[in-house]
Amino acid sequence: MITISGVDLNMIANNLEPYRPIHPGEILKDEIEYRGISQKRLAAAMEMPYTQLNEILNGKRPVNTEFALLIEAALDLPAESLLKMQARYNMMVTKRNAKFIDKLSKIHKIAAML
Repeated sequence: MITISGVDLNMIANNLEPYRPIHPGEILKDEIEYRGISQKRLAAAMEMPYTQLNEILNGKRPVNTEFALLIEAALDLPAESLLKMQARYNMMVTKRNAKFIDKLSKIHKIAAML
């Protein structure tokens, strides 16, 4: 536990992780619904298959660089922010993967012997 002036840094609001990782597609889905844009219309404007857009918005596919740039052009949302959200989501999901955590633990033990 790291503290500054007696405050646990993990308890500061900016350092808290949500209970459930939020895929950036969920945020985009809310945004396009708020703007009253249909997914089919947006997919057509971005010249991509509707099913691909729908899968991203439902968190079944990751946001990649190309998609982020298309969203930036279509909705004027910063591509870099979307990519950072995806990276954070990926990190949170991976950190909560028990098999991966076990693998990391084994690697730490081996590395400690080097």
